[in-house]
Amino acid sequence: MTLDWPLCKNARDLGGTPTADGARIRTGALVRSDNLDQLDEGGIAAVHAAGVSRIVDLRSAWECEKYPSPFADDPFWLNVPLIDPEGPDVSTSELSEQYRLLLDGSPERFAAAIAAVAEAPPGCVVVACHAGKDRTGLVIALVLHLVGVPVRAIAADYVASPALSADSYALPELAAPRGETISRSLDHLQSRYGGTAAYLRGGGATDEQFMSLAARLG
Repeated sequence: MTLDWPLCKNARDLGGTPTADGARIRTGALVRSDNLDQLDEGGIAAVHAAGVSRIVDLRSAWECEKYPSPFADDPFWLNVPLIDPEGPDVSTSELSEQYRLLLDGSPERFAAAIAAVAEAPPGCVVVACHAGKDRTGLVIALVLHLVGVPVRAIAADYVASPALSADSYALPELAAPRGETISRSLDHLQSRYGGTAAYLRGGGATDEQFMSLAARLG
């Protein structure tokens, strides 16, 4: 469900997303978004009205300094940079390969992002980056996979992100997202690590955090 957060182009509530057992993600529990730095007073008020208890900002420290979040001084804002500035170069031409390199190079950063969602106070958690497509798309895909959302539904959410301007501070993208891109990423975690949960455990995430995710989203 697209949210009316003025000047935010890609804010969506994941509520209603189906799980494999016939349940659905609870409305008002998890939101994905592009950068919140352009929000006007009405947009800021809308975020507060949504009962947000944590904003997980996946941008780099440099991005946060150049384009500061209006919530940076609030206790619920948490910066969890997803890309290691000293990590591998992910600027390849094929997006699936970019994602694979990012996942393989930073399991602890993805685990930290999962922990930030799982351990948030009661309320709505917002996961955001610059365009709300690549970094946010990967983290949201992992969260949804952990709580039993089928890959086809994860892919459907992923492609719902409109073709915005390229996220020049993360992963260059020249076209709208395609479902097979995120599907291949999840397949890669299965074939190389034994699945999403096993991959995240390798980065430091715990089963208790996985159970907390299921409880807050169900």
